[in-house]
Amino acid sequence: MAMEVKMMGRETKIVVAVDESEESMYALSWCLNNFSSKNDQNTNTTLILLYVKPPPSAYSSLDAAGYLFSTDAIGAMEKYAKELVHSVMERAEAVYQHSGVKMNVEKKVGTGDAKDVICHTVEKLRADTLVMGSHGYGFFKRTLLGSVSDHCAKNVNCPVVIVKHPKQNRV
Repeated sequence: MAMEVKMMGRETKIVVAVDESEESMYALSWCLNNFSSKNDQNTNTTLILLYVKPPPSAYSSLDAAGYLFSTDAIGAMEKYAKELVHSVMERAEAVYQHSGVKMNVEKKVGTGDAKDVICHTVEKLRADTLVMGSHGYGFFKRTLLGSVSDHCAKNVNCPVVIVKHPKQNRV
């Protein structure tokens, strides 16, 4: 059963945080299947695919171990980062196309700490809903690394849907 997301004639914005993980693509698929109807043209709904790249490292000519970083190595790392963004957005686009749902789609790429960039983008865009996948980290890993979805759920001013991948439900 699809949820109704139209808000009295105004545009509805759904931000879906995507990354390289299977969990984020599952969350996108879940969102498309549950927040829309294949029969309706959701022209008042905008799906915003948000990918956050880690901040670029500040490279000096010597790293901590004293190795010299060449401009070729730095260029290769930057090229890899661009290819990763392209790959993730291409996968997200394929999930969207496969769903058969028709709505406005925007792609946004941020740089920085994922939890801060996601929260800032959701607030800046005045999103109505944030959808995120759960990596299913256990207590200790979540305590050490922190949970991006937990941070966002506590710090944004819109509903947050955290989608667990079915594999995480197994005991």
